[in-house]
Amino acid sequence: MFQIVRLRDVVRIPPDKIGKPLREVATEILRARYESTLSYDYGYIIRVFDVKVDPVGKLVHGDGGTYHKAEFSMLTFYPKVGEIIEGEVVEITDFGAFVKIGPADALLHISQILDDYLSIDMKQGMIIGSNTQRVLKVGSKVRVKITAVSLGRGASLGKIGVTCRQPFLGALEWIEEDLKKIKEAKEAKK
Repeated sequence: MFQIVRLRDVVRIPPDKIGKPLREVATEILRARYESTLSYDYGYIIRVFDVKVDPVGKLVHGDGGTYHKAEFSMLTFYPKVGEIIEGEVVEITDFGAFVKIGPADALLHISQILDDYLSIDMKQGMIIGSNTQRVLKVGSKVRVKITAVSLGRGASLGKIGVTCRQPFLGALEWIEEDLKKIKEAKEAKK
């Protein structure tokens, strides 16, 4: 789930940046500190914006920098178990596929793709269902359900597991096919 979080922090303005626009310098420092990081509390931190800095800072003996209170917003992505999300297949492996959901890649294990015997064609980067002939390949748009999330403290990338072995999940073209079959079955009953 994407969300906007409002936070407070203290920003150290180094001596070589004193005299430059305070808000710009603080924004640059906060972006370097937070953006493209993973937080146990907030998930994947994508962007820092709307920085407000107290113009009155504090000096610490022996330090040439100034310390200012800052308040800012962050755009974050925190995946939740049970959440349905759309993404794109970015890699096919011998054990499944990786799906880009927001800023992260989630593992779609081979056992969670289809209720069918699957063949993996590594040369062409495809996973093919034997009976259904459904194909999952790099670039396929998919709708998946998040089944596992691990954003433990100190985790560099985090781990996300997803499934598409439920009705109306999987490659978007599969979902369209299923909806068309349902519509045709309803019309045939009339």
